[in-house]
Amino acid sequence: MYLYIHPEIQQDLSFTQLMNLRGEVFRELEGRRTQKVLIAGKSYFIKQHFGIGWKEVFKNLLQLRLPITSARNEWQALQRLKQLRIPTQEMMGYGWRGRNPAHKQSFLITRELPNFITLEDLGKKWRTQPPSFRFKQQLIAKVAAIAKALHENGINHRDFYICHFLLDLIEYAKGSITLYIIDLHRAQIRKTTPTRWRAKDLAGLYFSSKDVGLTQRDLLRFIKLYRNQSLRDVLNKETAFWQKVKNRGDKLYQKHE
Repeated sequence: MYLYIHPEIQQDLSFTQLMNLRGEVFRELEGRRTQKVLIAGKSYFIKQHFGIGWKEVFKNLLQLRLPITSARNEWQALQRLKQLRIPTQEMMGYGWRGRNPAHKQSFLITRELPNFITLEDLGKKWRTQPPSFRFKQQLIAKVAAIAKALHENGINHRDFYICHFLLDLIEYAKGSITLYIIDLHRAQIRKTTPTRWRAKDLAGLYFSSKDVGLTQRDLLRFIKLYRNQSLRDVLNKETAFWQKVKNRGDKLYQKHE
């Protein structure tokens, strides 16, 4: 068993008490629940893992994938992003109990990010309230910078959609743009990011942004910033890669239509 609680949170909470916390449920899947809870009068998010069962473990292994059996994966990803100074949720607690991979219990607590909007919700507003050219270009640059930083440091998100980018509205009101990347439950960390996983992340990003009104010029600008090279050089060397990204993103879009 392992238990870490940030000093900001009461220290006398046991593992069992933390696993039994109840609040506003944001997502609930078999063996996993995400909630917003109050601890000592402050709001936090807690992801509780109750075990995925042997059926899910074997299913993943048969598909040649390592199963995600606890909150450890996201805990490690949050630590790595903090080292890289990529804005994300602040970890306030983590713990696990049990050795059996199918029934291991664990949790991850993060500080609530107040006053934000997801890029998905922001994009929906653009249909009736188009953004300024400058603001849209700044957002594209921020998203490209996060994607570049993740992939160049051996991290792929695996759920790289615009709903997992949060715009800080407090900083925006001050004239600054801060984007947070969240939901790193399935993130993978290696020395280098394989090309196929780069493509999958970028395809997810492209798929999820297809309805926000991005132009061809916007997409090309993202490519240029992501590679930090002239657009001519990138397209001369990587036409097949970016076509693969587009094709995969289009298929995802058609599947969800």
